[in-house]
Amino acid sequence: MTGTPDRGTAESGPAVRPRLPRTVVRLGLVSLLNDFSSEMIYPLLPLFFTTVLGARSDQFGAMEGLVDSLSSLLKIGSGRVADRLPRRKPLLLLGYGLAALTRPLIALAAAPWHVLALRVVDRTGKGIRGAPRDAMIADSVEPQQRGRAFGFHRSMDHLGAIVGPVVALVLIQVLWGTAPLRPGDYRLLFTVAAVPALASLFVLAFGIRETPRLLTRPPEGRETPRAPEQQLGRSFWWLLAVLTLFALGNSSDGFLLLRARAAGLSERDLFLIWPLLHVVRSGLAAPAGALSDRVPRRALIVAGWLVYAGVYLGFGLATHAWHIWVLFGVYGLYSGLVEGSERALVADLVPASARGTAYGWYNGAAGLAAFPASALFGLLWEHVAPAAAFGFGAGLALLASLLLLLLPLHPAPGQPPPRPIGAQTT
Repeated sequence: MTGTPDRGTAESGPAVRPRLPRTVVRLGLVSLLNDFSSEMIYPLLPLFFTTVLGARSDQFGAMEGLVDSLSSLLKIGSGRVADRLPRRKPLLLLGYGLAALTRPLIALAAAPWHVLALRVVDRTGKGIRGAPRDAMIADSVEPQQRGRAFGFHRSMDHLGAIVGPVVALVLIQVLWGTAPLRPGDYRLLFTVAAVPALASLFVLAFGIRETPRLLTRPPEGRETPRAPEQQLGRSFWWLLAVLTLFALGNSSDGFLLLRARAAGLSERDLFLIWPLLHVVRSGLAAPAGALSDRVPRRALIVAGWLVYAGVYLGFGLATHAWHIWVLFGVYGLYSGLVEGSERALVADLVPASARGTAYGWYNGAAGLAAFPASALFGLLWEHVAPAAAFGFGAGLALLASLLLLLLPLHPAPGQPPPRPIGAQTT
């Protein structure tokens, strides 16, 4: 049983949509600042890893998959812990704090294994914070606002991913003009990226007040409460299986940047094309999330997966730089349609007492699939062809789309029933 959610202060009426709660808005700001920091680094990280430090592209794929898979175990554990604590905020502080610590330290990396170690710490922080954060959002809103709340949060997250590369590009132009980036230039940018990360910690620590939750006690005569996984119904586990299948074909986005570079885009082009992707994601996430409160959520998810399949096929066949620009823009549609809808659907299928555990498994399953996904993608890229790697990802997306349409999904007790495919909006 959860505590009283923060519902905001606006009065609601028949024609007035209530404002999102302060907790949701400020968690969105935290994510914006954290992504501002991380996305100042990420567009250059594949190049820093492969050109400055001398690693290969398949090693980059193995690193990205490995760190995500390792952190996935923490995502699952963190979700379970979040359901057993009266407050979820301490886990968020720890998770965002670890991420802030790694940003300036990447600037000191002198070998590929240094970056690997720091990426493990960074992804560990993400693993700790993800499930309790999503559970806090679900706790803070009524079921009728879930899609809108998660869509808003994803929109803010992607907005940070727009600001970060743009600020980095401005710094490059001001400090170095048109000269090629030197190793020291990469390192200075990585150091500056620590500033918004520290700001996100300040907002989280002092801007968010969490109402303690009332924890469920075991029934009289039972020594231990029912395990959280036992509270998750069959519908949730079937959904998780299909999501994991899709994730096996969803490799690191770093490969998209390597593909863009191979197609002729410059380093500065990467700082423009990465924000383009997130402009689409940010602009679509909030309205798509709100739409999922009125139409079948799985219909939006399938639509996004079909976009993903088409775009991956396009990346495999692209021959000119302008193809890459178009594909990056369309690729943003996939994330905008899917991210908020998936998280809201998870909340529909599980009881409130096990939300942290559910989001731990939801985030963890994708991460556990990340290592084989990125490692296999890198092997196909290196030893067959980039087109084979992208074709493999597209094929799994199509299979997952079909299975999701066929799944019988039933809401948890007390949750509103999901709209059937083909239902009319209201």
